[in-house]
Amino acid sequence: MPGARGEATIQAGEREVNVLFTNRALAEVEGTLKQSIIAVAQGFAQGTAGVTECVHLLRAGMQAARRDAHEGNGRVSLGDAFEVLDEAGFSAVISAVMEAVSAVLSFGTGEQDPNA
Repeated sequence: MPGARGEATIQAGEREVNVLFTNRALAEVEGTLKQSIIAVAQGFAQGTAGVTECVHLLRAGMQAARRDAHEGNGRVSLGDAFEVLDEAGFSAVISAVMEAVSAVLSFGTGEQDPNA
């Protein structure tokens, strides 16, 4: 489906974990963290954001991917996200997550979609 969305796959041990970010998923993170996604992204660049922000982004991306794939009604928990973070490592997760988030934030700016 075209539109403002960013997808990534994270290698977590023996499994691949898909994440999907849409405006809906990003708004969910903003509501949870009580700050804008722009502030969260800037926090990673400035070193003021960390594991907490990463795991909330990861959980939202995992949930959106599950919803998009119609994979059951169960919610992805923070525990599920921490398991992936522990298996894949912070650097691998935040790199994949922020690339996908960037695709959503830059949609419509004329920049090439990295997921195309």
